[in-house]
Parts: sequence; structure tokens; C-alpha cells
Amino acid sequence: MEYKDYYKILGVGRDADEKEIKRAYRKLARQYHPDVNPGDKRAEEKFKEINEAYEVLSDPQKRAKYDRLGSSWQQWQRMGRDPGQFDWGQWFTGGGPGGARVEWSDLFGGAKSGSAFSDFFNAIFGGMAGRGRTMRGQDVEAAVEISLEEAYHGTTRVLKGNGRRIRVKIPPGARNGSKVKVAGKGSPGLGGGPPGDLYLKITVKPHPIFKRKRDDLRCEVPVDLYTAVLGGSVRVPTLDGEVSLKIPPGTDGGKTFRLRGKGMPNPRDPQRFGDLLATVRIRVPHHLSERERELFEELARLRAKGDRP
Repeated sequence: MEYKDYYKILGVGRDADEKEIKRAYRKLARQYHPDVNPGDKRAEEKFKEINEAYEVLSDPQKRAKYDRLGSSWQQWQRMGRDPGQFDWGQWFTGGGPGGARVEWSDLFGGAKSGSAFSDFFNAIFGGMAGRGRTMRGQDVEAAVEISLEEAYHGTTRVLKGNGRRIRVKIPPGARNGSKVKVAGKGSPGLGGGPPGDLYLKITVKPHPIFKRKRDDLRCEVPVDLYTAVLGGSVRVPTLDGEVSLKIPPGTDGGKTFRLRGKGMPNPRDPQRFGDLLATVRIRVPHHLSERERELFEELARLRAKGDRP
């Protein structure tokens, strides 16, 4: 039987403490996890080795027994003895299922791998392999692009992958770069373990009219010169239909009006809305008629003479 160097497998020294062993395990588990390396048999075998090594070195009783075995094995080698003649019998547990089942939380949030352990492990530590040990599936992230209108009202998407169709609800107020969690729709677990979660990373497409800052919206409102001078009202677009905005006489271009509650819904509280900031852009008339030009020229002469209130 081949001796397994669990310290070498995890890349730690024999004096490594619990934190160092756990840190090394997590790093290697991320690298060789089957969900990260689909179809890679070499990575799958490496992942099994990593889990087996951690199973032993993270358990004080197993580690103590393994260290005693390791000392004997190294002494046997130093004496130049034939490895094939090493007396394994004194270390065997007698095979067969035995000992308490040990579980722990790991990087993926569940118990360790449900994969079979090696003959070395089974002989030394008992037939604990194949006892229904499970591992939670890995979380999965998917990119989803939505319009600003969809972000305002909320929407759904149908995602396809691994032979599955998943209808996902995106709540109102979703922001650019935010994530929507869909519990239990990630990668399947190992050994009958629970699946991971699916996270939708939201991208909100630019809008031709509105610019967004968190829950507030900004837009420009074209106002003709006559309304800006004399006052009146204009129609302002919102994501929930047009509203009327009163323009006071003598309104300058660049003036901003705040329409409260006409922005985006808050993602944590969809009943609470941001504001719409509407900035006036004065529209200068073109292609004047002869009479219009005469009136403007007359107005210009009156202003030049100081004939004003």
C-alpha cells in the first residue's frame, strides 16, 4: 500500500497549525473544485486528495495517529528497509464502517466531499468513505442586462443552462452592478449535497433621456423662448408617464426643478422613490417669419433704449 503524505498534498509543514492548514485547504479547494474544472479528471482526483488530507489533518485524533504512523514510516525508510515490507497491520482499524462521523463547514458552506477516500485512508482510519458525506454546490454568477424602464417596474428573465430553464424575478429599483440572489439555483451539490446559489449581476443600459444617480433621475426639458420669458407650463417625461411642470416667468436656461417622488424606486423599499431633476434647456426659434423678425427687432430696440420696467 502506498503511503500518502498529507502535509505535502496541502503544501504545509508538519508543524502547521489549524489556521494554516485550513487556509491552505481553502486555496487548493478553490483551484481544483469540480465546478471550476468541469470534465477535468485530473483536477477531480486532486480535489479528492485535498479533501482527504484535510479530513485527517483537521481532526486532532486522526492527525495524532497519522503523525505517529508517519514517524514510523520515515524511520523505516531511513533504515533503508524495503517499503513493501513495512508492517501496516499495527495501524489498521480493521476496515468496515466505524468511528464517529465528523462534519465541518468549509469554503463552500457545507460538509466535505462525498467522494470516496483512498485505500490508505480506509485502512488507517476506518471505512468512513461512502457514508453519504456531502458538499454544497458552488455559487454561480450570471450577467443580465435590463433597460431603465425594466429597472423601474421590475422584470423577469428566463435563463438557460445545463439543460435547465429558470425564470428569475428582478425586483423594482435594481441598480447597475447590483446582484440578485436566487437561492438554490447554482451548481448541484456533490454526494447529494444542497445546490449553491445563483447570483444575477445587473447591468442597466444607458437611457436616451434619463441619467441616473442611485435613486434620482436627471433629464433636460426643452422650453421655448416665449414660455421661458412669459411663464407657462411644459410636459415633462417620467418613467411613469408625463407630468406637467409650471415654468415661472423669466426662467433662465440651466435652471433645475426638482419633481419629488418621480425618480427610481428604492431597491430595499420599492414604495419609496427618488426625485427627478429636470433642467431647463431653452429652445431658440428658427426660421422666423417677417412679422416675427420685426417684433424681435422692435423688442431689441426697446431693450437698448432702456425702455423696461
